[in-house]
Amino acid sequence: MGHVTTQVTISNPLNPEFKRTVEALVDTGATFTVVPKSLATELQLPVTGHRQVRTATGDIVLERARALVQIDGASEVNPVLISETLDRVLVGVITLETLSLAVDPTTGELTEAEALLF
Repeated sequence: MGHVTTQVTISNPLNPEFKRTVEALVDTGATFTVVPKSLATELQLPVTGHRQVRTATGDIVLERARALVQIDGASEVNPVLISETLDRVLVGVITLETLSLAVDPTTGELTEAEALLF
């Protein structure tokens, strides 16, 4: 299928004037959406805590924040992690689920997902 990318707008939920649209990599293997430290600083994202995560190179602790995330017209405040090593936004599964989006494996595109309440 290859890499899936999408345009995503990240905003400060407390001050929506601080926003930026970037091309992001959709990472269905990542739980959280991750933003580079430089972008989090630019948007003045409010840090709400820390989160230990497992990466391919081992466990690390990252700052956690909240951001308004918009993809294809759908938007919602989501938890995001802040990385000092990544240079691009990674869209994780929590954000995809929150926005009712899924990756269509046949096209490599984001599609609207069915919301379930079982």
